[in-house]
Amino acid sequence: MKKLFTVLLALCITLQLLAQGQSKHALFIGNSYTEVNNLPYLVSQVASSMGDTLTYQANTPGGCTFQQHCNNQSMTLIQQGGWDIVVLQEQSQYPSFPQSQVQNEVFPYAAQLVQAVYTYCPCAEPMFYMTWGRRDGDQQNAQFFPVLGTYQGMDSMLYERYLYMAKTNDASLCPVGRVWRSLRTSHPDIELYSGDGSHPSMAGSYAAACAFYAMMFQRSPLTSSFNASLNDATASIIRSVVDSVVCQQFAFWQRPLPQASFDTLRREGTVCSNVFDFENNSSYADRYFWDFGDGDTSDFESPNHAFPNPGTYTITLVASRHCMSDTATLILTIAEPVAIHQPSAPTFHLYPNPATTCLWLESEVSAPAQVFDLTGRLLFSVEVVEGVNQIDLQRLIPGRYLLRLADRSLPFVKQ
Repeated sequence: MKKLFTVLLALCITLQLLAQGQSKHALFIGNSYTEVNNLPYLVSQVASSMGDTLTYQANTPGGCTFQQHCNNQSMTLIQQGGWDIVVLQEQSQYPSFPQSQVQNEVFPYAAQLVQAVYTYCPCAEPMFYMTWGRRDGDQQNAQFFPVLGTYQGMDSMLYERYLYMAKTNDASLCPVGRVWRSLRTSHPDIELYSGDGSHPSMAGSYAAACAFYAMMFQRSPLTSSFNASLNDATASIIRSVVDSVVCQQFAFWQRPLPQASFDTLRREGTVCSNVFDFENNSSYADRYFWDFGDGDTSDFESPNHAFPNPGTYTITLVASRHCMSDTATLILTIAEPVAIHQPSAPTFHLYPNPATTCLWLESEVSAPAQVFDLTGRLLFSVEVVEGVNQIDLQRLIPGRYLLRLADRSLPFVKQ
């Protein structure tokens, strides 16, 4: 009976917490695609119907570009801080233009806005607003870039460029354009466009609102009772498509979450069998906190530690990035120290670290070396000879990597 009471109490507490809902404070930066039908208000109403709360501010001058937002009230609002989410919507055509133009006129300013978010709101989530292709393509610019002559061509360009901006700026992506494409394919009777074939109808804005609710609160809008003046059947179809496109693929659209992981290696030697090297295998993290379970801690990426006495210790690693964190633990039992007589494992050294175009590897052995990204994906292999080797890094984008040689790994950074 006591056990049943405990279970019921825990269930009641959980339900109470769910009933309380979540509360988010968002800043919407965009233009008329955000302003038409008052998208932020629609998102707040979807949230309210689900027991959640969204408060917001917005700066949405018509036709405004990322470059202009870097020099107007948007930057002032970002600098005020206190945001949980900052939505970033570029002018509707710009991201679909030829690559060279987008590289000069869009990408640098997207990066500037995200950097400002992380500088003034370290715990905020930047979220790009992927818009949609015009109903009949962008005929105005198709003569210069023919792919824009159809909806499919323009929409594909927008998808590609917004996905790139999210992935390269450590930001999340609200895939409204993908929701629209799915609706156009499966329910062409639902009119998503207003009369100009560009701006959203109420159905189009409602689809965007449900997608934003899903991304902001990490919850499906399926059971929302807010229909935004649409009939029940239409609103239900839109929510169902959002659930399929957005909610079933949260991990793809959301900025990567830190994943803590580590290995423990006993330091080789003749006496110090209580000294351990900790090999950090975490991904999507840039700050680390170690608790060795004996009163000592460290913030090194891959520390070593000497335990004072035999015993059982709980090792805890907290890997963090942008106020997000993940924890990994391991229980380590250390017996009485014993003499260890084993030959030392081959060693190697990497320099400089960080590196730019090439990395020098000084090795005691000749063997294949493998370079991995932090997700564990093998990028390339090189043959290493005993002595000094040069490894070309020009094929890598800037980031953190692991080089593995002779069953040992060392992290390095490509700038």
